[in-house]
Amino acid sequence: MTDITAGLLPEGLRDRLPPQAEAAETLLRGLLDHVAAHGYDRVQPPLVEYEESLAGRLGVTARQELLRFTDPVSRHTLALRPDMTGQVGRIAATRLAHVPRPLRLAYGGAVLRVKGSQLRPEREMLQVGAELIGRDSVAAVVEVLTLAVSALTRAGVTGLTVDLTLPSFVADLAAAWAGPAPIADLATVEALLDAKDSGGLAAGGASVYQPLIAAAGPAAAALVALARLDLPPNLTARIADVAKVVDALDGVAVTLDPTERHGFDYQRWIGFTLFADGVRGEIGRGGAYSVVHPDEMREPAVGFSLYVDGLVDAGLGVVERDRVLLPLGTLPAVGDRLRAEGWIAVAALDADAAPAAFRCTHVWNGVDAVAVT
Repeated sequence: MTDITAGLLPEGLRDRLPPQAEAAETLLRGLLDHVAAHGYDRVQPPLVEYEESLAGRLGVTARQELLRFTDPVSRHTLALRPDMTGQVGRIAATRLAHVPRPLRLAYGGAVLRVKGSQLRPEREMLQVGAELIGRDSVAAVVEVLTLAVSALTRAGVTGLTVDLTLPSFVADLAAAWAGPAPIADLATVEALLDAKDSGGLAAGGASVYQPLIAAAGPAAAALVALARLDLPPNLTARIADVAKVVDALDGVAVTLDPTERHGFDYQRWIGFTLFADGVRGEIGRGGAYSVVHPDEMREPAVGFSLYVDGLVDAGLGVVERDRVLLPLGTLPAVGDRLRAEGWIAVAALDADAAPAAFRCTHVWNGVDAVAVT
C-alpha cells in the first residue's frame, strides 16, 4: 500500500484557512439570520442516516451522490447526506407532522457528494436553505424565491440572475398532445428537447414541440412565446402563474426554459437556479416539490438551497476587524473591556512579540490602542 503524503487530502476536499474559514461562518450566520427574521425556524438533521431512508427522499441525481458505508453497530448501510432538503422533509413529515401549516424551516451545514462536477469539483460543500411546507402556491413560491434573492443580496452578492424552469411541463404537454405527436416515448421527446435538437423532433414527427426550444430565453419573451401555443387550460393557467412569479422579481434578471429538467428530479410545477456575477457556477437552486409522509400522503412544499463555498471563493464574507496586541503583563480586564468594545485583543506570550506576527493593526500602550505604523 502506498503511503499517503502528509497533509494530502482526498480529491474534492480542502481545508479552509484564515480568513476564508471565518468568512464561511459569517456568511452561514448571516444567511440563516436573514431567513429566521422571516419566520423560518432552524432544524439540524444528522450528517449520516440510514441509506434506505435518505435515498427515498432524494431525486435520482442526488441518490447517485450518496457515499455509503456499513454501520459497525447496527450492521445496516448508512449514507452521508449529499443534500439536506430531503432530511428537512423527513422531519416535517414525522416529528413535526402535528405542527400547523404552512411550516417554515431553515437549515445549514455540510453536505458530501461522491464526486464533484466539472464546474464545481468540490465534494464537500456548505449548504444553507429554507423550506415552506404545506403550500406550493404562487404566493409561496414568490415568498421563497424573493427570500433567497434578498438573503444573497444582503450577503453582498451582485448581478443576480434567476433561471426558471418548468420541470413537469413537457410531460403534462405530452399527455395533452398525445394525438398530434407521433413520438410516443416521452423520454425520447425529453432527450431531444434537452439537446435542443429541433431537427430530431421534426424527423420523428414531433415538430409540435419545436416552439418550446425557441421559447427559452429572457422570461418576458419566453412567456409571450409560450402564450402563443395551443395549450390546455391547466397549462395556460400555469404560464399565468409563472408570469406572476416573474413580475415579483422586479429588478432581477430572469430567464425561462420550459424544457430544462437537469437536477430537478423531484420538483413539480416550477424550479429555479440562481447565478451571480463573479461567482463560479450556480449559487443556489430550488422550486416546488412534494413531501411524502409515512402513509404516502403527499404534501406540497417549496424551498431553496444556497451554496456558501462559491460566495467565499468570490471574496464575500470577509469582515475586517481591528486587532490589538496586548503586551506581556497587560491586565486581563483590559482585554475583556476591549473585546466588549468590538476589538480582537491578542495577548502576547513573549516580551518581544511583534504585532505583524498576529495580524494586529494596533498595540496597547497602557492607555490607548495605538495604530501600527
